[in-house]
Order: sequence, then structure tokens, then C-alpha cells
Amino acid sequence: MKVANNLLRPQYLKYKDEYLKKVEEVLDSGWYVLGNEVKTFEEEFAAYNSAKYCVGVANGLDALILAFEALNLEEGDEVIAPANTYIASIMGFTRNGLVPKFVEPDEFYNLDASKIEEAIGPKTKAICVVHLYGQIANMEEIMKVAKKYNLYVIEDCAQSHGASLKGKKCGTWGDVGCFSFYPTKNLGGFGDGGAIITNNKDIEEEIRMMRNYGSKKTYYFEKVGYNSRLDELQAGLLRVKLKYLDELTEERRKDAERFINEINNPKILLPKYQFNRNGHVFHLFVIQVEDRDDFIKYCEEREIGLKIHYPQPPHLSDAYRYLGYKENDFPITENQANHIVSLPMYNGMTQDEVDYVIENLNKY
Repeated sequence: MKVANNLLRPQYLKYKDEYLKKVEEVLDSGWYVLGNEVKTFEEEFAAYNSAKYCVGVANGLDALILAFEALNLEEGDEVIAPANTYIASIMGFTRNGLVPKFVEPDEFYNLDASKIEEAIGPKTKAICVVHLYGQIANMEEIMKVAKKYNLYVIEDCAQSHGASLKGKKCGTWGDVGCFSFYPTKNLGGFGDGGAIITNNKDIEEEIRMMRNYGSKKTYYFEKVGYNSRLDELQAGLLRVKLKYLDELTEERRKDAERFINEINNPKILLPKYQFNRNGHVFHLFVIQVEDRDDFIKYCEEREIGLKIHYPQPPHLSDAYRYLGYKENDFPITENQANHIVSLPMYNGMTQDEVDYVIENLNKY
């Protein structure tokens, strides 16, 4: 049996008729940028997250860039950020001239709340929280620290659509929640897309203006802005998928729980829930193995698709060489980067495929 690491087609086929109907509706409307589909999606996505406002943008990175720009921080100000995140989380604020202060992850792969305080300095102005792999971070403790030091909190929710803690969804704990709708995401579109959610009217208005060339009134410009608008077509398709997001999330959780409960091999470190199952939406199912090369070879021979999310931490990338970090500066992060691997996890996996992965991992 061959099991892909990720497939998008099964989920598409499940709702194919609705997707195609929506495409036809949008094309027939004759309005393709910032029309009714975007407006309605913004309302529906805000309501889904119990947020006051949503602004659709071109992609997840733009959501982060625009969110940090809206805070009006000064060049050289510092942002606390997890050392083990995808590099876009860091680019989202360094593009605004801000400086990362990296903090190691906890055992759940999220920002370790207990280590934030020691990283705070006189220039620290914000915390960038990343809900990595689909699990919500320890937001109660993080918000306590943020409140104590009067820090902004930006949540990178690109991998965690719908994850919640005590009934409060990710993206609504801090000042702004930033989302990606890249096709592989749990709420993925059919191309690039992104959004921010917030309860702050000033931030919402600033981002809404800046996504459209810095303009509130057509052909009149208040600031040097961006061209970063969620397409009408993507918004319409996302509206279809949003209706089924909780159903799709439950499917992922059930497959993930089978992996957790039925993979029994001391060579494999499985992921754990920090809180309860509502706190994890399993965008990815990430394990750790001691000899990753050997494990990858074993799985390749059995046609089990694997990926590494992510092999290189941002502080060791060429892009951030200028920050002056070196190997062993963040040993927990670097150790994870050398041992993590993502198992197959996508909507539409068959139970035979889940069985096959479990059986072969137990034999490893």
C-alpha cells in the first residue's frame, strides 16, 4: 500500500458539487475583487471565532506583516517568538524592522510560557505566539506575562484553525490573530489567502486600509500601503469549506487519536495533548525518532510518505545570519529539528491507510 503524506483531492471531491457551484456563482457575478464573497466570508469567519472583526488578505505572511505594522512599533523594538517555528512567523515582524528574541519550545512544541519572562528586555514590545502543528499554546500563562509587562500579543494561527482553550478560540486571546488559507491548511483554499481577526477597531481599520494601497476612499491614499486582498473566488470557496471545518477537524482528531492510542514503539515519541482534544486540530502529526535517516528509509521502502516540519530553525537560516546566532544557542529547538518527522495526516485518509501506518510503525 502507498500512503501519501498529504493529499488535497479527497477533501475536494467530498464537497465538489458545492465548490463548483460557488465558482460558477462568483464568475457569473462579474465582481472579482473585494466584493460580497469577501465581505460575507469576513463576517462568517469572525463569527466562527467569536471575534468582532475579520479582514481578508492575500496570504498568511501578509496577515502577520500587516498586523505588526498596525501596532506602530519602532524599528529595533523586540518581539518574543518561538525558536522552532516556520520562518514566516519571524519574517512577519522582521519585515517591519523588528528584532526577534527567541524562546525555546515546551514539550508540546509551543512557546514555553515559563521562559518568556527571562527573555524580556527594555526594547521588548510584543509576543508572537505560534500555535504550532495545530495545538493551542498555553495562552492563559502567556497572557499573564503580556499583561504584566504591557506587551502586545500577535497569534500566528496558520496551523490551528478552530483550536481552543476553555471555549476561547486561538486568535482571540491576544490583540490580533493571523491566519493562512494555503491549500494544505485545515481551512485551506485553492490558492493563497489569509486573514486577521481582532476585537480592536483601530487595528481592524488600519489593516483594512493598508491591504488596499493605504486607501479608505477610492483613489485617495493616506499611507504607503500594500496590494494584499483576499480574492473573491478564494473567499467564496473558503465559505463552502468553513461550513464543514468542525466536521473535517473531528475527522483529523479521530485519525490522530488512533495513531496516539495504537502506535506502541519505544523508538517513537508521539505527540501529546497539553489541555484537551479541543486544543489540538492536528494540522500535522509530528513524532520524534532517534535515527531519523534510518526511519525515513524504512518508511520509504514501505511507501509511507513523510515530511520534516521543519529541518532548520530560523536562527540558523541564511536569512537570519545577520542576527549572529550559532549552533547550540537553542539546544531544545535544534534537537527537535534533528529528530522530528511528520506522519501522513490529511482529510480523506482511509482506515486501511491508518491501519497500514500503525502496523508498520509498530514493526519498526
